[in-house]
Amino acid sequence: MTLTIDAFGTAALAVLHAAGMLAAAPLLRTFIKKLKARLQNRQGPPLLQGYFDLAKLLRKEPIRSETASWIYVAGPRVYFAAAVSATTLVPVLVAGAPLEAAGGILLLVGTLALGRFALATAALDTGSPFGGMGASRDMTIAALAEPALMLGLFTSALAGGSLNLGVLVRTLLQQGPSFHPGDLLAFAGLFIIVIAETGRIPVDNPATHLELTMIHEAMVLEYAGPDLALVEWASAVKELLYLTLLVDLFMPFGIATSGAPAAMLVALLAWAGKVSMLAIAVTLAESTNAKLRLFRVPELVSASLGLAFLALAIRFL
Repeated sequence: MTLTIDAFGTAALAVLHAAGMLAAAPLLRTFIKKLKARLQNRQGPPLLQGYFDLAKLLRKEPIRSETASWIYVAGPRVYFAAAVSATTLVPVLVAGAPLEAAGGILLLVGTLALGRFALATAALDTGSPFGGMGASRDMTIAALAEPALMLGLFTSALAGGSLNLGVLVRTLLQQGPSFHPGDLLAFAGLFIIVIAETGRIPVDNPATHLELTMIHEAMVLEYAGPDLALVEWASAVKELLYLTLLVDLFMPFGIATSGAPAAMLVALLAWAGKVSMLAIAVTLAESTNAKLRLFRVPELVSASLGLAFLALAIRFL
């Protein structure tokens, strides 16, 4: 009976955890659009525009190619499920994730890779040249971004002595702030990965439909209605997830170590403030750089791989 109650409580906590991330993700994406517009002396969209866009897409009728198979239909759903599942492995308000016992860093990276694979395969399934082009470009970037992501995470794991993100955050809280050169290099490398994985300038432009430059948009060009809503919602969740991961590994202060209401409120405010600061940094990086030519993008991602490898090497010294 105790095991059943514990399992039920863990499942309920995981559902609430994922629901909170799903609710906050569209707000983050609109917040970045608003900041970018302000830097360009424009008003920008209202902060609730992300929710309005998702509601509009969910009300529309899905339009699917007659030549596409079940892979095309399953792609957005697997992509969305992978993003939501990944949120349950990352601590947000409390120094522990609901499903941290299921796995750590390797499971997190593998889950995100599964979502990427499903979306790229679905883009190829339609036979559209744009889908194949976008999938090829995305896989090229992933071949460098995923090893860099793992090396950056391994650097923090080496400092905390665990691959489990919950244990890692609790250890970092006990150790206090660290300005080790390895941590600084790992943060720089992972920040580049965040820009690359979320399709931001200078790697990709989320607002373009120009076939010569688009990567993510090329893969989802064939989708409409609820299918497109799932893809866009999952992309927003991934963006929030990556920023939360940076907060957990390099700025864990303020996170709650108990379920007391006061501690949870402080943790919520601290998390929102730290994610907002990182969102401002992403906006500044996007607004002060031009879109790189496609053959230059691997050079930027390779730089993050070099930074992560150097950070891991320094940690061994």
